[in-house]
Amino acid sequence: MEAFAKLTSTAIPLEIENIDTDQIIPARFLKATDKEGFGDNVFRDWRFHEDGSINNKFILNDTTYEGKILVAGNNFGCGSSREHAAWALVGYGLKVIVSSFFADIFKGNSLNNGLLPVQVSEGFLSEIFHALKKDPTTKITVDLEQQTISVEGISLNESFEIDPYKKTCMLNGYDDIDYLLSKKTQIEAFEAQKLN
Repeated sequence: MEAFAKLTSTAIPLEIENIDTDQIIPARFLKATDKEGFGDNVFRDWRFHEDGSINNKFILNDTTYEGKILVAGNNFGCGSSREHAAWALVGYGLKVIVSSFFADIFKGNSLNNGLLPVQVSEGFLSEIFHALKKDPTTKITVDLEQQTISVEGISLNESFEIDPYKKTCMLNGYDDIDYLLSKKTQIEAFEAQKLN
């Protein structure tokens, strides 16, 4: 997993509520057992028409917006517990998802795969959408160390919560095994004390 400390990027506004994991990555693409290729099919049924042609009306196909941050409506990642949703978003190139609420399992899957879910207040989310509509080149800064998010051009910023263990893992690029290995010296010292 890639370490994450701070990101400043333009953003893609997806102002839709209750986006579930089947919309993020449709079930027919879940046959693979590794993470490769999932980004190609993120939001597949919204990005493409049934005949495979590009849906130019969908925001991810609008070249006006780009970046490593997706700003989404309330209740993002609801539905089934598929980890593939996080794989698809990371595979597409996203590093941060901003919403006013995340489904718990989606949030955990995201953090386990190096995708930072930043939960903000509904008012702050509305301000972000407004800023991006006004100027698609607006940049957002997410500082994991300080647990803050700020928007270029407006004086608003907000803090966000994250589990301290997951924060440590994200900052260091650790998965659960890497974290345990980072504590190997302390574990061995503890075990040595028990043997004496």
